[in-house]
Amino acid sequence: MAIKHFYQLALVAGLFFLTKWLPSQSLDEQRTVFLRAEKLLEQGNDAAFLELGETLADYPLYPYLQYEWLKKHLQKTDKVTEFLTRYAQTRHAPLLRAKWLDYLAKHGRWQEFVDYYQGTENPSRECYYYWALHETGKKEQALHEAKRLWLTGASQPPACDDLLAEFIKSPEFNQDWVWQRFSLAVNQENWPLVEYLRRMLDKPGQKNADFWLQVYKKPYLVKDSGLWMGADAMTGRIFAEGIARLAQIDVDLALLLWDGRKHYLAIDKQTLDKTDNKLAMILFNHQDSRAYRRLQQVSGPDGKVREAKVRAALLEGDWQHVGDALASLPWEQQHEPTWQYWRARVLEMMGNAEEAKKIYLQLADDRSFYGFLAADKLGNGYTISDKPVLIADGKMEALLKQTNFKAIQEWRSLNRDLEARRQWWFAIERLDKQQLRVAAKLAQQWQWDQVAIMTLVKADYWDDLGLRFPLRYVDEVRRNATQQSLDPAIIFGLMRQESLLDSNAVSPVGAKGLMQLMPATAGQIAGKLDETWHTDSQLFNPEVNIRYGSHYFAELLQRFNGHVALAAAAYNAGPNRVAKWLPVNRNMPADIWVETIPFKETRKYVTSVLAYAIIYQQRLQTDSLKIKNMLAELRGK
Repeated sequence: MAIKHFYQLALVAGLFFLTKWLPSQSLDEQRTVFLRAEKLLEQGNDAAFLELGETLADYPLYPYLQYEWLKKHLQKTDKVTEFLTRYAQTRHAPLLRAKWLDYLAKHGRWQEFVDYYQGTENPSRECYYYWALHETGKKEQALHEAKRLWLTGASQPPACDDLLAEFIKSPEFNQDWVWQRFSLAVNQENWPLVEYLRRMLDKPGQKNADFWLQVYKKPYLVKDSGLWMGADAMTGRIFAEGIARLAQIDVDLALLLWDGRKHYLAIDKQTLDKTDNKLAMILFNHQDSRAYRRLQQVSGPDGKVREAKVRAALLEGDWQHVGDALASLPWEQQHEPTWQYWRARVLEMMGNAEEAKKIYLQLADDRSFYGFLAADKLGNGYTISDKPVLIADGKMEALLKQTNFKAIQEWRSLNRDLEARRQWWFAIERLDKQQLRVAAKLAQQWQWDQVAIMTLVKADYWDDLGLRFPLRYVDEVRRNATQQSLDPAIIFGLMRQESLLDSNAVSPVGAKGLMQLMPATAGQIAGKLDETWHTDSQLFNPEVNIRYGSHYFAELLQRFNGHVALAAAAYNAGPNRVAKWLPVNRNMPADIWVETIPFKETRKYVTSVLAYAIIYQQRLQTDSLKIKNMLAELRGK
């Protein structure tokens, strides 16, 4: 051990000598020292690490090294506070601050906690902050925040216990506070919290809570008229909750019982309006022909109800109702491309072709799904403007000289892509829109397609099509498009929507790669192609992912008789669900079907994929696709 330690110190001494006495270190030399310092830190050799680390004081990743050491030595208050001051503008300052705040809370150092706290999305630290206010004399402010933290159906972290306990002991706390949270917890089916709150109620309250839970778990109990003879507000509230629950499984019965009994029970206006709203939206989500009338009856409709009313009118095929519903939208919203298109459709269907044409002409200049629809209505070509970002001389170089961007470059040089990207998102938060455009072009040069696209979105710039719609993996796309008889622009449209062309993308539910395939689906496709399925990581191979994704989309296209919009919807929401959304015993224009897809995510998905396919068609210099051909009329089942 002694010999090993001697050689280790000798190596450190040698590196220290080189770094201290040479005129200056190159970045390559600094990287070598950095990697050695990381190793010493990992080994726990603090003395050698600190001595060697000091030679890297001007290296872009020096704050990272200091952070990694300090997070293990949080008791060194002076060094922690010095770091937070000196490196306040670095990515690692908020990371160290978070760890130090946890340390301060653990040791009850509340005044320091207040002094160094900064706003956070971490609920535990937020609760600690309010408790720190309480403990440093600002009890009124702390209890005010406790009320907000109380009103949730989720369980708060243990860090909130002391604060909420003080609120519970306060004179303002009463049974109504318990009931409000009880209702939220039941709706989230947070049964441990429900039971905790039930025990906080008095004896009559516990009896009502038990009744509430019985109706929630067996909503058909709302049929039993003998249970609803009471004239008190709690009985009315439980009845309304039961109706909302029943509507999810038997909407016809729920409507019958609600309309027949709500006026005979003590139900406050807020609960009446809330339940009417829920029932109307359930009808709309079921694509029920009664939805428009019920939505019309909703008192004080919000934006969600107003939009649903337009779509419900489209479902029932009453163009006068569509026009009325459009007129009820806020003025600014009426001028969005979506609703301008439907305004033109109303005019067209009601015989005012000239006014409709005026709107279509204006809308056709918009590079969007609805703009392309308008162009098809006019028989015109698509307007697809392309204005690449222009970078003035010296702007890129100036960006690369910024401290945070120097750190990004170093992480890239060390092949630490994840750290480089984390550093990127931190760095661009401090840029104005002009600088963000420069940063987006830099990411494009680095072939960070997803990062470039998302950065340009932050810059609020939409017209650089080369950056927003990159042509990567062209050979693989064209080869698989030919094999599956697909248009390559559609495959690109799917990839752009699914992953922003990030071959390493992973969704929250586990879909992977460029075309965001679930491993189970990929395994089935591999079997159909007589290929061996080894591991989910195969989906990060662009060639494999594009092959399997193209094959899967071709299957969906065949299932839905070549209808591109239906196949796209099925790629997102699943083919069985899409099959249930198809019209029954009637034909339906496909633009109406797309607009009335019950899932907002799928509706947005379909319009995006089809619009992106048109844009990629221009990028690929082809012209075979038309939106109207991807939206053939749907034949009723």
